[in-house]
Amino acid sequence: MRFSAISLFPEMFEAVTNYGVIGRAVKEGRILFDCINPREFTVDRHRTVDDRPYGGGPGMLMKIEPLKRAIESAIDKDNIKAKVIYLSPQGEKFTHTLAKKLSHEKHLVLLCGRYEGVDQRLIDEVVDIEISVGDFVLSGGELPSMLVIDAVTRFLPEVLGHSESAEADSFEDGLLDHPHYTRPEVYEGKGVPKVLLSGDHKAIEQWRLQQRLGRTWQKRPDLLDEDKLSENERQLLESFKQDH
Repeated sequence: MRFSAISLFPEMFEAVTNYGVIGRAVKEGRILFDCINPREFTVDRHRTVDDRPYGGGPGMLMKIEPLKRAIESAIDKDNIKAKVIYLSPQGEKFTHTLAKKLSHEKHLVLLCGRYEGVDQRLIDEVVDIEISVGDFVLSGGELPSMLVIDAVTRFLPEVLGHSESAEADSFEDGLLDHPHYTRPEVYEGKGVPKVLLSGDHKAIEQWRLQQRLGRTWQKRPDLLDEDKLSENERQLLESFKQDH
């Protein structure tokens, strides 16, 4: 899979492409990444990428021509269809489900806006989907693009160290994750839940499911549709509620 970022600050992407899971995926060739600076596609000696908005108002807008040439350059690298994504507060909310859907694409072109955004005509012409990572405003689209790259890459085959890691992630089935514990067995008087030390895999599985249900009920009740729970899940959740 290829990711192409259109950004005025290519160096920012070193934070995600040189380290951890994503850095390893790049080194192993499981994903390809390139960053294209639209300044390279300007035609004036000042390498201008922005201009004042028509109608007045504060700030500057990114110009159509250099951005479009940069996007076309990214798409021309492969003979496969690319999906162009604009990171924008007006976009569709980025979710676990959307990340999984995007992981089936072959090439994602991530358009990183700056200043007050980009000319609407460019969005209308070349952007396939606008994505928002939250109800807040950032200085540019680079950080949201990194989130998209990280979340999408986790779904690609053989990227994670354990084949079941992505399936066990929070949100995979609409629930938050269960608590995790490792050595030491007792830390400052607090011990690991006894069920995890029992060796009873069925009991451990049920405890973890109960914790996932309970945590979701406590922290993200908007994700929990109790009407769709199985009888076993209902009983586990009710028991959790009684204890909390």
